[in-house]
Amino acid sequence: MTTPTHPYPRIVDLSETQPNRRRGGDLRAMLTPTAVGATSGFMGLAIVQPGERIGEHYHPYSEEFVYVVCGDLEVDLDGETHPLRPDQGLLIPTHMRHRFRNVGGTEARMVFHLGPLAPRPELGHVDTEGTERPEGTEGTAAAAAPPERAESLR
Repeated sequence: MTTPTHPYPRIVDLSETQPNRRRGGDLRAMLTPTAVGATSGFMGLAIVQPGERIGEHYHPYSEEFVYVVCGDLEVDLDGETHPLRPDQGLLIPTHMRHRFRNVGGTEARMVFHLGPLAPRPELGHVDTEGTERPEGTEGTAAAAAPPERAESLR
């Protein structure tokens, strides 16, 4: 009997993931090819504090599915702003520029899934702006930096 590289099913706890604050907010890639052997996409959680944002970017190979668990967000889709509230989902097509902002007074949490996977991780994500640290969030947002192009969330 052959032992699989990634035994199925594999439960991943949020505490097992590392924060990714390069794009703003706290992005946690949870169910990824590396962590669980996923082959069709990956899933994670975005934790966005009041006043924080996830900088504008797009995905050249993947659609992005998002579901707001809690908090009040706004999303800009190719420059047009839309409110996103708890229990709402959104499909973002490939190549559509998008950014998220927490416009409420409490932490926002949003589940995201991207699929299909890009041919290589570094091709999966293209930043179109840098992120800056909002006032009063010294430890929770990305430091101001030039855009990091063609990086993946994985």
